[in-house]
Amino acid sequence: DASMASLSACHLAAPTVATARPSTVCRTRRAIASLRCAASSVPAAEGDDASTPPSRPSRELAPAVVVGRRAFAVGAALVASAVDASSNPAAAFERPPPGFKPFNDTIDGYKLYRPDGWIDVKGSGNDIFFRNADNAEENMFVAISSPSSIKFASVADLGTPDDAARKVLEQYLTEFMSTRIGVRRQSSVVSATERMGTGLDGKPSKFYDVRLRISSYATKNQYGLTEADRPQTLEWDRVLTSALGTANGRLYELRMQTSADTVANSEKTFAVVRDSFTPFEVDESNLSFPLLSGPKQ
Repeated sequence: DASMASLSACHLAAPTVATARPSTVCRTRRAIASLRCAASSVPAAEGDDASTPPSRPSRELAPAVVVGRRAFAVGAALVASAVDASSNPAAAFERPPPGFKPFNDTIDGYKLYRPDGWIDVKGSGNDIFFRNADNAEENMFVAISSPSSIKFASVADLGTPDDAARKVLEQYLTEFMSTRIGVRRQSSVVSATERMGTGLDGKPSKFYDVRLRISSYATKNQYGLTEADRPQTLEWDRVLTSALGTANGRLYELRMQTSADTVANSEKTFAVVRDSFTPFEVDESNLSFPLLSGPKQ
C-alpha cells in the first residue's frame, strides 16, 4: 500500500555504509529515518490535531494556497476600486439604461451615455463622434472650447438661452457654408430653454438646451444664366440639438442631429444622451500636463 511504498522509499533514501555488517549507530539512524517517513506518510484521522505541520509540505495543499492568494488579490482590487470611486465621483459606476453604454472622459472632464449600436468615428476633428450605423444622418459629438480662449464660469456667460441659440445657429451656418453656386440655407430656432441638472459633486449645474432646424437647397445647374435655369431642390432637412454646460472654465457642447423626417424616432435616444451629459471638474494634479493655461477667470 501507500504506507509501505513510502516506507520502502525512505529505506532507499536512508544513508548506507560500505561495509557488509553496519554498525549499531547506522542501524539506529536507519530506524529513526524509517519511523519519520512512516509517520509522514500515514494520513491523520478525523480526531487528530492538525495544527502541527508535517515534516515536509504536501503538494495537495498548493492549489488551495494559490486560490487563497488570488482571492486575496481580487478582494484587494475591489477595495481599492471602491475607495477610488468614493474619492473620485467620476470613477463611480452607474448602470446605463438598456441600449446604452457609459462613456467617461476623465481627461477633458465629461461623461454621457452613448447608444450601444452606434459607431465611433475617428478623425472627425471633434473630441468624440458617434454615428448611427443604420442612419447616416443621425449622429452626435462633443465640442469643447479651447482652454486658452474665454473662461466660462457658467452658461449664463453666453447670455440668455435665446442669445445662446442665436450664437449656436451662427456657428452652424458658418460650418455649413458652401462655395457652390446656387446653394441656399434656410434656418430657424425651434426652442431654447434653461435646465438645471446635478453635477457629480451633487451641486446644481445649469444647462442650456437649444434646438435648431436647418434646410439646404441647391441647384443641379449651377451655371444657368437665369433663376429659371437654376431651379433649387431640397438637399437635406435636419433637426439639430445642442446641450451646453460648463466645467474647468470651458464650454462643453453636446451636439445631436438627425433628419427632420426621423426626429420623432430619435427623441427618446436624444433625451437619454442629453440628460446623461455631465461636465465635471478635473483634478489637474493627476495629469502629466496642466489642462488650463493660467488661473480661471
